[in-house]
Amino acid sequence: MLKRASWSIPVQALFVITALVATAAAQAPIPPTQPPPAGYDAALWDRAWKLHHAATVVDTHTDTTTRILDEDFDIGPRSTTGHMDLPRIAEGGLDAAFYSIYVAASYYGDEQGLFGGKHGDNKANGSARRALDMIDGFYRTVARYPDRMVACCSVDDVRAAVRAGKHAALMGIEGGHAIEGDLGLLRLFQRLGVRYMTLTHTNHNEFADSCAEAEPRWGGLNQLGRKVVLEMNRLGVMVDVSHVSDATFYDVLRLTRAPVICSHSSLRSICPHQRNVTDEMLAAIARNGGVVMINYNCGFLDADYMKQSGASDATRKIQEKAARDKFGAGSTELKAALAKLDQRFPPPPRPKLAKLMQHLLRAIELAGPDHVGLGSDFDGVPCVPEGLDDVTCLPRITYELLAAGQSEATVRKVLGDNLLRVFAAVEQQALQLRAEPPYRNDAATDHEPLAR
Repeated sequence: MLKRASWSIPVQALFVITALVATAAAQAPIPPTQPPPAGYDAALWDRAWKLHHAATVVDTHTDTTTRILDEDFDIGPRSTTGHMDLPRIAEGGLDAAFYSIYVAASYYGDEQGLFGGKHGDNKANGSARRALDMIDGFYRTVARYPDRMVACCSVDDVRAAVRAGKHAALMGIEGGHAIEGDLGLLRLFQRLGVRYMTLTHTNHNEFADSCAEAEPRWGGLNQLGRKVVLEMNRLGVMVDVSHVSDATFYDVLRLTRAPVICSHSSLRSICPHQRNVTDEMLAAIARNGGVVMINYNCGFLDADYMKQSGASDATRKIQEKAARDKFGAGSTELKAALAKLDQRFPPPPRPKLAKLMQHLLRAIELAGPDHVGLGSDFDGVPCVPEGLDDVTCLPRITYELLAAGQSEATVRKVLGDNLLRVFAAVEQQALQLRAEPPYRNDAATDHEPLAR
């Protein structure tokens, strides 16, 4: 049987770290309170606004990097599209964000060099190249706006950025196949500034099973997956268990020597999507000292929306494929056909902000106020709740938490202090493990199953 690894920072010490993080990060001046949204109490809104802009607000998952790379999106001026840009980030009081180094499953490929055999469709593996292109886009953007944002690789970096009144930009890999099964690549990405990695995306990969494929490949982690988790602990890279299968989740929790994160997941008890965490998984993360960052995607928040959009999407995809097969790419006929499909298959009504708050409040109730945070998935999802249309709406979350009776201390934790506490604990654990030699690949044993 696998035994749960004991990591050497006591859980109680994590909450001391929380206090240090909170007191060390003095904020820029609080902007004047904006008029309250319709139906909001003016006095409570003023209190929420001031608390929100005094707190350190952290979002662990935004896909704006994909827009930067694929659309040549300019984050500097205010945009009429998407969810985030620097003016709206400032207005919404978002102090720090992890920009996703997202590698789609379509880039995953040949494993022959790793295991001496083939898997999948035997296409060339473009995963690491895609990740490097993403990282380049991230750094080009930061270099373009040094007066408003700064690349950060540590909690101290985030604190310094907040004190300087700049947006703290960090990186997390989404899709562990980005390392192509190579522990050396994991170390190189860490040196480039990556500070968390989602072990899987929608595909099983060289070392872990995803929640999105019906049939397991490894039954959780394999022996290489064990090394990946332990090497991430050694490097100070947070282990992200969003997107993984339930078996992978529990393997990670038994192995890790540091607290883990779910960078963008919601609650399965409210919306039964496999991407969400069960109440038992939430409790396990709390025992681990980690944090679950609630996702804003309508399809992960609302069961009715998930069912309606799933049925509509399936039918639309069939008809869209037929149209694309019939008409040439970019043709007037194809554009007209797709426009008709948009009219025939409108999206379901969006859930309200109250549905997101239901997830947040239940997570606080079950896991405690020290284990919940925010992971929006902004610019990576087609739908966010009404009332949370973009990053400028973030103070509404603070208002709703206060309106629900949460203390200001709890609100600060949820807005960012919990994530910074975990980040600091992971850094401290890496310092304690720095004398360990790095883990190495072994083609003869890496694909073997774990002993359970």
